[in-house]
Amino acid sequence: QVQLVESGGGLVQPGGSLRLSCAASGSIFSMYVMGWYRQAPGKQRELVAAITSDGYTSYANSVAGRFTISRDNAKNTVFLQMDSLKPEDTTVYYCNAAPGGDLKRSSWGQGTRVTVSS
Repeated sequence: QVQLVESGGGLVQPGGSLRLSCAASGSIFSMYVMGWYRQAPGKQRELVAAITSDGYTSYANSVAGRFTISRDNAKNTVFLQMDSLKPEDTTVYYCNAAPGGDLKRSSWGQGTRVTVSS
């Protein structure tokens, strides 16, 4: 199992940018599909972006063109660059590591809060 620690959340004005990081330890990072999810109060956790071990990416329609997911396998870290942030992006963001893409065996970070407000 892999341990995940997120960082980089905070308060930003609409139109601004933040970069989230997720550091992984405890397993072979390069074998995991890494994802960023978010969950607003009273709503289900939703996938924001994901990246496979060989760099294939996918995005939720709501963030496509504004967010970019990337990974550095040498540093066991996945990033989420968030640009053109909107108030509706405000919530807690969670990092996920799924071995071979298997969510049933995946690990979660503790979450980092993003607040977009003027």
